[in-house]
Amino acid sequence: MTSARTLAAAACAAVLALTVPASAVPRSPAASPAAGQPLPTRMADTGGGSQLITARAASLRSTTGTVSWWQRYGSRWHRVGTAPARFGANGLAEGGSREQGTSTTPTGLYDLPFAFGLKKAPAGTDIPYRPVRDTSWWCQDNGSSAYNRWVDPRPRDCAAKEAERLADYPVQYGRALVIGFNYHRPVRGRGAGIFLHVDGRGATAGCVSVPARAMARIVAWVRPAARPHIAIGTDSGRTGLTRY
Repeated sequence: MTSARTLAAAACAAVLALTVPASAVPRSPAASPAAGQPLPTRMADTGGGSQLITARAASLRSTTGTVSWWQRYGSRWHRVGTAPARFGANGLAEGGSREQGTSTTPTGLYDLPFAFGLKKAPAGTDIPYRPVRDTSWWCQDNGSSAYNRWVDPRPRDCAAKEAERLADYPVQYGRALVIGFNYHRPVRGRGAGIFLHVDGRGATAGCVSVPARAMARIVAWVRPAARPHIAIGTDSGRTGLTRY
């Protein structure tokens, strides 16, 4: 999706130390056995495969967070890499009720149908990788039979003003992965063209973005046979990552 400018503000909190009797200090509850486990181990669902990408934000209002990618060996998950992430200019929204044009990143657990880019596929890439040409578009026209689909060339029933010409975003779409949000059974008005792509100049219009080097590593790492998925969510609450 196209990128929008956003500013992030950081706040500091001062902590005042008080001297109190030891007996007055409440004891912390015992840590949950799962508290020290890797994030995928604590999740309700990881898609059933052995590769998982997590895109984690502090809250639905967040425009930044962290992307991590994980590999499962046997019953144990190991973090392969991590990178700073950017989300929609208006934060995140629950994927099942998200509306198109809101500049929110949909939360949920999704597959990764294929990759694409203006740059060549990184060495070792195994996932299907489509080169972006001048005639490559992503249709977002709710009235089109090609809604939420890659089209090359753009069909007549997909208006140019309701579609994204991928070559117009040489930075963001240098390399990208399609996120399977609203993809397999598209619901009109829910949203189209949600990707994991390279950072632009600020927050996204609904995608997840990471630095170019991280994006190249992820594209080269994903393996269709490993049934890779991406989970997008928050630290806690009804959109908490552990609920997916």
